[in-house]
Amino acid sequence: MSEGITKDDLRQFGLLLMDNLRAMIGTSTEKDDIHPDWLKSRVVRKLMDMSPGTLQNLRITGKVRFKKILGSYYYNKADLQQLFNEQKDQ
Repeated sequence: MSEGITKDDLRQFGLLLMDNLRAMIGTSTEKDDIHPDWLKSRVVRKLMDMSPGTLQNLRITGKVRFKKILGSYYYNKADLQQLFNEQKDQ
């Protein structure tokens, strides 16, 4: 006889998964240091003092690499630094 997975099994798994994720995030010294090579949109906009539209244009034109994860955009820190340096030199 095979045993199926019950809703309670899934609920317990979900709670265990969330506890593990919280423990992993809690060991980080800063929330945004989880992926130091990739920055969230709001962090980029704040650091570079730019509007959401400007950031979208950088994405569309391919000037910076990005990843979309669960509806949030993450931008490559090295690409942003290079872009900043190019603007500074002009």
